[in-house]
Amino acid sequence: MNNNKITFNHCTLLDEVGILHPNQSIVIENGILTRITSDKLEGFDCSGLIVSPGFVNLHTHAAMNIFKGIAEDVSIDAWFNEEIWPYESKMEERDVYLGTRLAMAEMLNNGVTAYADHYFSPKAILRAAEEMRIKTDLAITLFGFAPNYKDELNDSIDLIKTNNKSSIHLRLGPHSPYTCSPETLKEIATHAKALGCGLHIHVSETQSQVDESIQNYGKKPLEIVHESGCLDVPCIIGHGLYITPEEYPLLQEDSIISLSPKTYLKLAMGLGYMPDLIDDTHYAIGTDGAASSNTLNPLEQVRLLGLLLKDVHKDARQAKLEQLWRLLMKGHEALPFNSGKLKEGYSADLIFWDLNKVNTMPVYNPLASIIYSANETNIKDVMISGAWVKKDQRLILDETLLIQEVNAQVQDLLERGKGKAKVHF
Repeated sequence: MNNNKITFNHCTLLDEVGILHPNQSIVIENGILTRITSDKLEGFDCSGLIVSPGFVNLHTHAAMNIFKGIAEDVSIDAWFNEEIWPYESKMEERDVYLGTRLAMAEMLNNGVTAYADHYFSPKAILRAAEEMRIKTDLAITLFGFAPNYKDELNDSIDLIKTNNKSSIHLRLGPHSPYTCSPETLKEIATHAKALGCGLHIHVSETQSQVDESIQNYGKKPLEIVHESGCLDVPCIIGHGLYITPEEYPLLQEDSIISLSPKTYLKLAMGLGYMPDLIDDTHYAIGTDGAASSNTLNPLEQVRLLGLLLKDVHKDARQAKLEQLWRLLMKGHEALPFNSGKLKEGYSADLIFWDLNKVNTMPVYNPLASIIYSANETNIKDVMISGAWVKKDQRLILDETLLIQEVNAQVQDLLERGKGKAKVHF
């Protein structure tokens, strides 16, 4: 945290619902927004810049950046069963650590100030999070049918109990209803309630998952998740494309579905019932892992989502700019970091936008320029808890060293090759 007081003036603020507030001054103390006013205060001049809350990536598998581009042009079954899970079976702690650092660097460059991870080897991820300063919500992945499930659950509980970092939140991460039995899900949900930590789980990603669930249990996946008690605690749901309209009322106020449309397009998953159910109450934006989405950029994801919704509905009036922006901001509500609003008392997790560039000029509508034209070069600065993590379009880290370390690790990973997948998609 930055304990210095810092003031910015002549700011144009873009709030969490997409409303612009020109010519404002903001004061940050101890990492918190302490004053927002139209009064002219002495400080850094932000003329020509737009200041918004940072982005949240509400569903990803950060360590999978080490696999970016390794499984291309294959079916979704082959992607899981023949490529990714066999490689993951031979992953080492350093793969997870460097893959996660690489992912964090990419997210920071794209304005992500907090993210929700879902992966194993939690200590390697936590080490990376402390070094990179990005706010991290980590769901420790649990495969209920794995032979070491009980040991993994107990280790996860111990780690959650001992975590005391304000910028790191841990929760339990049952992988899915197809890799965890209803009894296992109930056990995990019971522990989550006792720990007060919440859950993060994949649900109804494909129609085949729904069909198999009905065949095996006589119930749809979200029905099983609901009956197990997983929705009785704050719950991040990965994808949820094939949650049906009949199941939708099962969602609680703090059940948030994270969408990653680039993955759906890449793996030809379809969009299920999502285009008819989507709202900004239960939906937010993630990226999934870079092994499927290839980038960790929430702005790119919401851009694709907007275009898809317009096309699916055959109506260009769908997916209005303000709705897409609210979907980008919704992820803050699912995480316990007091972020996502330009209001006094909230964490100073901010993006400073420069739209005075050839890719975004002319700027008739700043929200349109950001959502449909901007990229990471328009993100001049990024701040987390009042401290710079990107300044003057450069990350505050040694990118050259990181790239060298990743390249060396990739060679080692390829020499190890594939193992045997412990689960099946």
